[in-house]
Amino acid sequence: MLRDGNRVLLCHRSPERRWYPDVWDLPGGHVEPGELPGAALARELYEELGIEVVVPAGPPLQQIHTDSFDMQIWLIESWTGAPVNAALDEHDAIAWFQEHELGELRLAHDSYLAMFTEALAVR
Repeated sequence: MLRDGNRVLLCHRSPERRWYPDVWDLPGGHVEPGELPGAALARELYEELGIEVVVPAGPPLQQIHTDSFDMQIWLIESWTGAPVNAALDEHDAIAWFQEHELGELRLAHDSYLAMFTEALAVR
């Protein structure tokens, strides 16, 4: 989760996507064989947003486990570069959202709203 002060960056998944189409989601993706989750996050943020981040050293902010995937979410507040939609085949838009805007969005996971609200409250 990229946080810049009082806002978070989300990616809109294209309506043609097979999994979770037409919802706002966090940037990130799959861990490749032999890759550590934090290294996968850094790689995916570069591939999807064109930014560079330091591989997270601490534990994830949250973990989501479902029948079809396991996801680790880190809070990222520092990066190099300006985020752009570099994965046009995955997302049709990226945007920054403040807390009051998040409740109006179709989010990819039910737990996101509470997680975003909590992360934005801590400064």
